[in-house]
Amino acid sequence: MNGSRIAAVGHYQPAKVLTNEDLAGLVDTSDEWIRSRVGIRTRHIAGPDEPVDELAAHAAAKALAAAGLTPADIDLVLVATSTAVDRSPNMAARVAARLGIPSPAAMDVNVVCAGFTHALATADHTVRAGAATRALVIGADKMSAVTDWSDRTTCVLVGDGAGAAVVEGAEVPGISPVLWGSVPEMGHAVRIEGEPARFAQEGQSVYRWATTKLPALARQACERAGLTPEDLAAVVLHQANLRIIEPLAQKIGAVNAVVARDVTESGNTSAASIPLAFSKLVEQGEISTGDPVLLFGFGGNLSYAGQVVRCP
Repeated sequence: MNGSRIAAVGHYQPAKVLTNEDLAGLVDTSDEWIRSRVGIRTRHIAGPDEPVDELAAHAAAKALAAAGLTPADIDLVLVATSTAVDRSPNMAARVAARLGIPSPAAMDVNVVCAGFTHALATADHTVRAGAATRALVIGADKMSAVTDWSDRTTCVLVGDGAGAAVVEGAEVPGISPVLWGSVPEMGHAVRIEGEPARFAQEGQSVYRWATTKLPALARQACERAGLTPEDLAAVVLHQANLRIIEPLAQKIGAVNAVVARDVTESGNTSAASIPLAFSKLVEQGEISTGDPVLLFGFGGNLSYAGQVVRCP
């Protein structure tokens, strides 16, 4: 095989929906304040009996079913998450156990909001190298568990969920070379730290970096795929804030692309945001098989990673 491709995708969100009006009963905020600043209307919140690996397993099972595969067909499980409670067993091993995958390599990838695109690149490299045949790549986070619900600057942003992709070898590459990197001196701008761990960020710093530096990086990711932004059928950026996503899509120059805006109904789900939004575009028929789609994650560390994939 000369490359790898995404064979299928799937996603999962908890049943509980938290509205802006609900949040207005917890902190000094309002629906108008939240919509005008971040564009979010609702978010899904997992219960205390819904751990990260359960969210991940639900999404992965849907991706497997869509690909027409069984757990025994998978020999690599990668879970991108930054909200795992325990250090061991990791989320990938727990997902494998939940699904009955017999003997996979099982690794977690903690690159926060850019975790899924990092994990997808890792799966692509591994399959192309012949070290794996088929991989489950999952982004899953339970941000509600690391949120200070008395802090209106962060609690209005977050949601829980998971998205997954099945990656397999392909004669014609369906995942382009990744463009990835980080800005270590800005690592403090997005944090999940302390005891108990709490999410915090310097929103203006992230906004300025994303809106000024990221467009050029996204165009470089397109160049590595041998495409121009005008060739893209869809753009799926990390769903951090609608006020970041919309101007970014314009600055990238993806004039013919559908722009994922799942943040409005799901909030910021960290590593889950890109596969969750991508899976919804596929499910809703917004994009078609073979369409080129730019995936670009950015956030904690401050890390970024992007690649162009072909729609399954």
